[in-house]
Amino acid sequence: MADKRKISRRISILQPHYIFITFLFSGNYIELFVISSYYNKNVWNMNNRTYSKTGKVIGLFNDSYPPIMDGVALTVQNYAHSLHKKNQQVCVVTPRAPKYTDMVEYPVYRYASVPILGRKPYCFGIPQVDFPFLEKIKKVPFKLVHAHCPFSSAKVALNLRRKQHIPVVATFHSKFKADFDRAFNNQQITRWMLKEVISFFESVDEVWIPQAAVEETIREYGYKGKLVVMENGTEYSINGDIDMLKQQARAELQISAHIPVFLFIGQHIWEKNTRLIIDTLALLKETPFKMFFAGTGYAEKELKALVKQYGLQSKVEFLGMILDREKLKRYYTAADLFLFPSLYDNAPLVVREASTLHTPSMLVKGSTASEVVTNDYNGFLTENSSEAMAKRILELIAKPEHIRQVGLNASNTIARSWDDVTEEVLDRYDYLIKRHVNKCVS
Repeated sequence: MADKRKISRRISILQPHYIFITFLFSGNYIELFVISSYYNKNVWNMNNRTYSKTGKVIGLFNDSYPPIMDGVALTVQNYAHSLHKKNQQVCVVTPRAPKYTDMVEYPVYRYASVPILGRKPYCFGIPQVDFPFLEKIKKVPFKLVHAHCPFSSAKVALNLRRKQHIPVVATFHSKFKADFDRAFNNQQITRWMLKEVISFFESVDEVWIPQAAVEETIREYGYKGKLVVMENGTEYSINGDIDMLKQQARAELQISAHIPVFLFIGQHIWEKNTRLIIDTLALLKETPFKMFFAGTGYAEKELKALVKQYGLQSKVEFLGMILDREKLKRYYTAADLFLFPSLYDNAPLVVREASTLHTPSMLVKGSTASEVVTNDYNGFLTENSSEAMAKRILELIAKPEHIRQVGLNASNTIARSWDDVTEEVLDRYDYLIKRHVNKCVS
């Protein structure tokens, strides 16, 4: 028997964008199992959803999922919903969210997790000690698994690939280097972490990226294999005259119809260049406007302090996390400009969602996110400075008809429905499954 005092040290990576170091004492596995049991209470009810005995399941794996509302979590949610609508047997595999019950039409398999201090509502997944979960998930008859991150859920996906002899596809969504740099501030550790990330992507059957410009990032990290571009979609659609809908949205949100409205939706973290937005608004202090921030993040308190420091409290409102997607749609619709100067994001879903509702985005010139935008045609580009961004905004709010036309172009060129995307996804899944079968036969 192993010495119970022996310490095994493991460095584990937490999605989204977080490094967590744990020390697992072999003598304390029973404590971890108690944690597992606590966090998995009611995990198997799955809203009474069960699979038929015929057919096999598409598994979507990610370390974040609602109630976490980041872009990758919403992408996975939309994949699952759209695949289910197309009569596909689909499930989601993700860490347990405390005090949250899934109310969706497909199964969500959650495994043991512990909350991350200072990063609510994110959790650190520990599937390796959740024995009820491991017993349950190995009985699900998968035909393909799709990993949306290279962390704890990806380890589950690879284990299932090995046991069930099925293909694994993985999507490279995020710029992990920025997270590692912030977490460790040590280039040697960052390089080691990136090596681990790329090792995962090299181990799967196919790697997808959400837009072509993301290739530069994953190549920079060291990946040399083939890449397939698979765009994201949007769940929103327009039902009626957009001008009337914008007026109605402002009335419902009690926003004046006569002032420019700006919007940011996303994590309130410095990596998304949120400081630039506040500094820009400070230069517009004498200009009438209303700015809304939706989301949460570790920098939220400091952003609010900056707003107070600049005397912008009457112009800037922090909405917190909005789980109601229809309410969020009203803010998208009411806005004139979606301000998203992030240098961190690869293919932000929020830009596509804003475009669907005829709200053009302002992005930083040369950023990966800006690939989908042609300046002054379907969006707006700015230099990465508060002076340049403020000047650009002042130019645009003096030309509301131009903003309106660019918003229309954005809806026609950037927005794409999840139903449309899902058809392409299913074609690629079928190709990968057939290729895998042929490979096994040969």
